[in-house]
Amino acid sequence: MPSDETYKLGISDSALRGELPLNGVRHPPESGTTGWFIWSGELSDDPDFFKPLHLYHLQQDCPAALPFIALPPGWRFLVAPGHEDIWSDNALLNT
Repeated sequence: MPSDETYKLGISDSALRGELPLNGVRHPPESGTTGWFIWSGELSDDPDFFKPLHLYHLQQDCPAALPFIALPPGWRFLVAPGHEDIWSDNALLNT
């Protein structure tokens, strides 16, 4: 389920720096967002943890996430050195 490139996602500074492991979760899209939240390392509940980023910037700013961006809402991914995992998480559809 690809998104319009002008839609936004939430991404952490650590993911923008290319740190691993890289995590992503996709909630249902709404109001010009893709539903994606992408981070590296430990997840934080700090309200400023995720920064808005237009999808078209992902190619340059976090290319490791690109193979997963067309996954539909309710999916997650994890990328670490020598490891890649993709799985469905229906709980993401209810938030």
